[in-house]
Amino acid sequence: MNNIPKVKAGIVAVSRDCFPESLSVNRRKALVEAYEKAYGKDDIYECPVCIVESEIHMVQALEDLKKAGCNALVVYLGNFGPEISETLLAKHFDGPVMFVAAAEESGDNLVQGRGDAYCGMLNASYNLNLRNVRAYIPEYPVGTAKECAQMIHEFLPIARAVIGLSKLKIISFGPRPLNFLACNAPIKQLYNLGVEIEENSELDLFEAYNKHAGDPRIPDVVKDMEEELGKGNKKPEILAKLAQYELTLLDWVEAHKGYREYVAIAGKCWPAFQTQFGFVPCYVNSRLTERGIPVSCEVDIYGALSEFIGTCVSEDVVTLLDINNSVPEDLYEEEIKGKFPYDLKETFMGFHCGNTSAKKLAFCEMKYQFIMARSLPEEVTQGTLEGDIVPGDITFYRLQSTADSKLRAYVAQGEVLPAATRSFGAIGIFAIPEMGRFYRHVLIEKNFPHHGAVAFGHFGKAIYEVFKYLGVDVEEIGFNQPKGMRYKTENPFA
Repeated sequence: MNNIPKVKAGIVAVSRDCFPESLSVNRRKALVEAYEKAYGKDDIYECPVCIVESEIHMVQALEDLKKAGCNALVVYLGNFGPEISETLLAKHFDGPVMFVAAAEESGDNLVQGRGDAYCGMLNASYNLNLRNVRAYIPEYPVGTAKECAQMIHEFLPIARAVIGLSKLKIISFGPRPLNFLACNAPIKQLYNLGVEIEENSELDLFEAYNKHAGDPRIPDVVKDMEEELGKGNKKPEILAKLAQYELTLLDWVEAHKGYREYVAIAGKCWPAFQTQFGFVPCYVNSRLTERGIPVSCEVDIYGALSEFIGTCVSEDVVTLLDINNSVPEDLYEEEIKGKFPYDLKETFMGFHCGNTSAKKLAFCEMKYQFIMARSLPEEVTQGTLEGDIVPGDITFYRLQSTADSKLRAYVAQGEVLPAATRSFGAIGIFAIPEMGRFYRHVLIEKNFPHHGAVAFGHFGKAIYEVFKYLGVDVEEIGFNQPKGMRYKTENPFA
């Protein structure tokens, strides 16, 4: 992945001056040792300049963190901690921050060896709120050195997403297609999140594409495509055009990302795209997403945003799919019932024309776009990558702006079942516990569009915390609630 941040978290221990400083010094050393033993040295930096007890120490620590190249901060309460200077440290640090506290070590050392960080965390959280400072605080933020090391490790993907968004530009081409208002949302919240947006006409893209005709790099890209597709290369005649388009997008990214470090693309794919370009962009979209440059379909700007978050959290390929169709009852009876712990309403098919990376398909073939070919000549709809999505754990999620510019999100964990779809496109049979209720009382009730981002693995815990850190009201973060946990709008007599 070459389009996401590398996190370096600086660990700064703090101490209240009426407590033994040695508690924070020794506990920090033990924390760093525990982290390095479990996870290595690459992701953290132990700030050795001082134990922060005062505002002067806070400034010294900030300078040291900057010199060390830290882009994330761990404030470690080795004892009660100085609530003002530790909060100012978080306020003035330019990047995501977490707070974690030391548990007491021994019942035989509760006089000089008692740190009261359990109490200090309460004051820290109160002061953070007073100063309107966002910080990540784990579910239970007090622990042994080993436990705190694990908390820090779990903070890194959250930090990676927050850093990435602060330096992200989304490049879009064209307005949303007609009858896809569901993908149209105000861009105001992008700016509130620190994301830049560059909106272009598809004519600009078409001009750039035509200028890449005869590009000497095209044969090498075609060769790479042929190697990736293997026996699935059913449309070899279209590869040169697809390679030309891929180079167009990559060159556009380099020429237009400006001062931003990371890029995602919201691309146009119909209705005029096929007739003018002579192909569909699905396969190219999949290849860029595979490299860490998410490309959403149908100019879905918040879909591209969501994909980027999942890329940062998982450090892996993601995809964007339609929450598309129900599983037929006869297919369920034959392939799922009795084999997997899901009822029919907990299953559905996630589908898109062919934008999912070959690495996430159980098999793949280059084909034409079946739906578009119903109304267009088949030859201009070539370029999709079809196949069943690999079975395994997934996280379905989305961050969205409402029509009145409020942030709203959802996250649900489930799996792709090892059952043949018997259908077309990039597609899989998904199973999410209590999907039927989630579909009705979150996806429909909260007016989410049909596109959902998919991360391959269970990353719900981290993604949920990213949404919280970004300022999404927890009342606006939907999830698939288990049985016995009623949605507010759910009929109690149903």
